[in-house]
Amino acid sequence: RYEKNGELHGMARPRGFTQDDAHIICTPEQLKDEYRKAIEFILDIYGAFSFKELKYYLSVRDPNNLGKYVGDSKVWETAESTIKEVLEEKGIKYEIEEGGAKFYGPALDIKILDAIGREWQCPTIQLDMNLPSKFGMAYIGPDGNEHVPIMLHRTIFGAMERFCAVLIEHYAGAFPVWLAPEQVWVLPIGEKHAEYARKIASSLLSQNIRVKVKDENETIGKKIREGEMQKIPYLLVVGDKEMESDLVATRERGKGDLGTMKTEEFIEKIKEEIKNK
Repeated sequence: RYEKNGELHGMARPRGFTQDDAHIICTPEQLKDEYRKAIEFILDIYGAFSFKELKYYLSVRDPNNLGKYVGDSKVWETAESTIKEVLEEKGIKYEIEEGGAKFYGPALDIKILDAIGREWQCPTIQLDMNLPSKFGMAYIGPDGNEHVPIMLHRTIFGAMERFCAVLIEHYAGAFPVWLAPEQVWVLPIGEKHAEYARKIASSLLSQNIRVKVKDENETIGKKIREGEMQKIPYLLVVGDKEMESDLVATRERGKGDLGTMKTEEFIEKIKEEIKNK
């Protein structure tokens, strides 16, 4: 979209964006269950990313201008009441925005908060009672007659670029180990330890752990400082003692030196963290 001058806001509001949109076709009887599952999916995903506070805004029709909305009025009433039921059954607090509904159906917009408390719309669930009829969709109901189904537009992340922008701020760049682009750095103390460091890295890579060997000709202190500045979850320092005993000296972000451990022991530790997020 061609945003006006001053409206762009980094990744949070770019000119082009990618949306994870899905469309669920269902009968009015299936609507409540499908809507509930969509909300549970959103809660599950955002829980994994440690977003603890979500704000919900339900956009419904303007009662003073019902003529601008397409579709059967009874279906609208059923849809709006069904959404409210699902939210209340899940114990979710929400705000109603009268007149905020699209012309084709009510919408639930879910906003996440960034590091300084600003709200950004990401997930949304919209009902569409227009396109199914436009596309000539129909199903045979229990009465043997044709009926037009309801369509759910469902997006979990919204604009992927915006979600990533908020996510980076949310963690202040210190991603949890399961999410970090580089999960482990292996730091050889000297040139003679580089081959052993690459052997450790190979073992980690075989377990799908994202690892990098920092074998530049720099002091170990500088390598550790760089790893801490880059907020790498784990730094594995290897020298003579580690090479002789098949060990790794482990440093964890935020905790510092954890001492030495067997490579297999470290792999089990990090795999468990990744699995449990």
